[in-house]
Amino acid sequence: MIAVRRAGPTDAASVAEVYLASFHAAVPTVRLVHTDAQVRRWIRDVVIPDTETWVAVDGHEIVGMLSLRPGWVEHLYVAPDRRGEGIGRRLLDLAKLRSGGPLDLWTFQVNKQARRFYEANGFVALELTDGAENEEREPDVRYRWEPSI
Repeated sequence: MIAVRRAGPTDAASVAEVYLASFHAAVPTVRLVHTDAQVRRWIRDVVIPDTETWVAVDGHEIVGMLSLRPGWVEHLYVAPDRRGEGIGRRLLDLAKLRSGGPLDLWTFQVNKQARRFYEANGFVALELTDGAENEEREPDVRYRWEPSI
């Protein structure tokens, strides 16, 4: 049974592993510009303390993570071997519930699976870029979800 709860400092290592594994599996052609050690520190020192971070937990194993800022899904990652189980949808539903209004996010244009997922969950593409504004210099797309009235 999957439980969803707020992430705490002791979750940082597991959250980073889900992030890294999911990133590499989802977009293998995109070069992560930071080392794994840098990503682990960033998750520990920035993401968990500075964003509203949630984890999906199966027993004692973190299998998904969601990071929110007001009006934004900053990060949504599910362990590659757990995709297709509804974990991402559950985390995204939580983001919608907590948003109190429109919710935006970015994903890479090459991440076709993520794009299908967001579109199937009510997000609409608003903007395509050439990637000049992201660290990876990878073309991306901004999506928005708006609550129904």
